[in-house]
Amino acid sequence: MPDRILDVLSMLPQATLETVFMTFLSTGFACLLGFPLGTYLYAASPGGLRSRRIVYNVLSRVVNLFRSFPFIILMILLIPLSRFIVRTSIGPIAVIIPLSIAAAPFVARIVEAALSEVDEGVIIAARAMGSSDFQIIRKVLIPEALPALVSGLALTIINLIGYSAMAGAIGGGGLGDLAIRYGYYRFQMDVTVGAVIVILVLVEAVQLIGSAVSRSLLSRR
Repeated sequence: MPDRILDVLSMLPQATLETVFMTFLSTGFACLLGFPLGTYLYAASPGGLRSRRIVYNVLSRVVNLFRSFPFIILMILLIPLSRFIVRTSIGPIAVIIPLSIAAAPFVARIVEAALSEVDEGVIIAARAMGSSDFQIIRKVLIPEALPALVSGLALTIINLIGYSAMAGAIGGGGLGDLAIRYGYYRFQMDVTVGAVIVILVLVEAVQLIGSAVSRSLLSRR
């Protein structure tokens, strides 16, 4: 095996770990931000548990604005925030902040859509038994929507893997940084190919696991 290929293989494990670290940590923060927002969007939507048309319209437009914002520009705009929170604007830790903020509106929409798919008859039955809004959300809506939520979580992780690769353009670390810094700037296409292959494997693994867990939850109903 040529030394060049050995060099590429030696760089991939660390870059892969950085990508996994960025992706899953930012997924956790995005869920902390997006899950309550998505739940409130559902509750305030027309036909929701507590319809608030004006509030819903305002929040919905804000979420749409952040969802449509190009991630590379959002990263640049959030550099001062990253510096303020983690004292640096480069590296995997700094990238977690824009990744989390970028994914939070996406998570919110997934949660809203998943809760909206729950059969209204189940909610009516819960109300007839005297359940409060919080109890309906916690004991009825979330359990019923769990398969869709898991599928949406897998999709969020896949999107964040792509975002993390894009973060390599500004020194975010991970597989994207490896592909750009060594593959593009140094004209080493084998490095780029290796990074792309690992990204594709990660995406496929997340999709398979997410689909399997979602099917398992559906079969238990």
